[in-house]
Amino acid sequence: MVSKRDKYKRFISFGSAVVLLAALSGSFAFIWYRYYSDTIVLPYYRRGNWVLIGIYALLVWLFFKAYGGFKIGYLKKTDMLYSQMISMVCVNVVGYFMVSLIGRDFMRVSPFLLLTAVDFAFIFVWTLVTAKLYFMIYPPRKLIIIYGSHQAASLVLKMSQRVDKYMICESVSVNEEPEKIRELINKYEGVIICDLPAESRNDYLKYCFENSIRAYIAPKISDIIIRGADDIRLFDTPLLLCRNYGLDFEQRLVKRIFDIVFASIGLVVSMPFMLLPAIAIKLYDGGPVFFRQKRLTIDGKEFEVYKFRSMIVDAEKAGVPMLASENDPRITPVGAFLRRTRLDELPQLLNILKGDMSIVGPRPERPELTDEYEKDMPEFSFRLKVKAGLTGYAQVTGVYDTTPYDKLKMDLMYIENYSMRLDLQIILMTLKTMLFPGKTNEASEELILHGGQSNKGKEDK
Repeated sequence: MVSKRDKYKRFISFGSAVVLLAALSGSFAFIWYRYYSDTIVLPYYRRGNWVLIGIYALLVWLFFKAYGGFKIGYLKKTDMLYSQMISMVCVNVVGYFMVSLIGRDFMRVSPFLLLTAVDFAFIFVWTLVTAKLYFMIYPPRKLIIIYGSHQAASLVLKMSQRVDKYMICESVSVNEEPEKIRELINKYEGVIICDLPAESRNDYLKYCFENSIRAYIAPKISDIIIRGADDIRLFDTPLLLCRNYGLDFEQRLVKRIFDIVFASIGLVVSMPFMLLPAIAIKLYDGGPVFFRQKRLTIDGKEFEVYKFRSMIVDAEKAGVPMLASENDPRITPVGAFLRRTRLDELPQLLNILKGDMSIVGPRPERPELTDEYEKDMPEFSFRLKVKAGLTGYAQVTGVYDTTPYDKLKMDLMYIENYSMRLDLQIILMTLKTMLFPGKTNEASEELILHGGQSNKGKEDK
């Protein structure tokens, strides 16, 4: 049954977020009144000052929402700190230029540096205290997993890395007697349903709904498509409409305009950052600075992607396509840095201006590798409903060794839930990924279930 404490979880999260927002806004108010309010050409009256502080609070809220800075109990403490620190740097940079605009001159920077240091201190204390309290109020949930194959092993491994949220106490095969499985489900606070045949999955999901038991479901491709469906209310029988053609004309038009504007500004701003890698690549081995390769974009069209060369010359001398591994010996020291910070992708801004790519979208894949993936995952081509992207949902959510099948799911989630707001959020999350790259799944060495394998595209048995 639903815990009484669960009913107040959002209220607790909201209350703690308000406390942090008030502390950060109060710090800005002090800095504003102490260093800036009387030095501008035409000082504000009371309401003008209040409006400015309110705008600053709104900026904090927007950036924290984009980076997940208020997600207590959802992100790890380190991830929370990263998200909040990046958010505050962005907010204070915008805040400084806002104050300078009001003052009609470049104002003193030192008060904002002091403000940022104070903000970091507030954030550090708030994160530690709230994480401690949240863990005391909401200890890890005791879960059972119902699995249909050993492919569930990788999911168990990933969830077991979050011992602050999940405690997987037992696993049971779907081949066991249904009565026995239901008895086991009733012993725990939640159930993980992974890779079950459609009929069995529906039965156990309905049982969990009937008994108010929390259920975590590993989605199939068809589930993700249905999540993007629209309700049809023309009849007294519910219908879901899956349009299945990617983005509509208006969305493509707005996205293209945004791509042109963003890529043009990005090229101008990133020129210094592109010059330094080019010099470093040339000095290291004297080889070509840029690397061109055939990739696929919308509707399977081929194009040549531009990147900074991160591998040795003739990395694929044998002519056989090879995926790069994390410690690939073909990657040069300069290339390793460029890959880690994603700077090797900057030349793709030219692809975006040409119309081959978009700022946000699925990763552009090689035709040869796409053919290989489609042998195991016939649905892999579904991701080509939109243009390939410089960054994407799979890139900012996944890690270096996320399986192609999981990346496919994330790409489809992006397509089915597309919005300009989601694009902006992914762009902001890309900055965090560049500064703080995610760990690989190989960090944990033991599988909970024996015989774990990579996910394959086997749907709805």
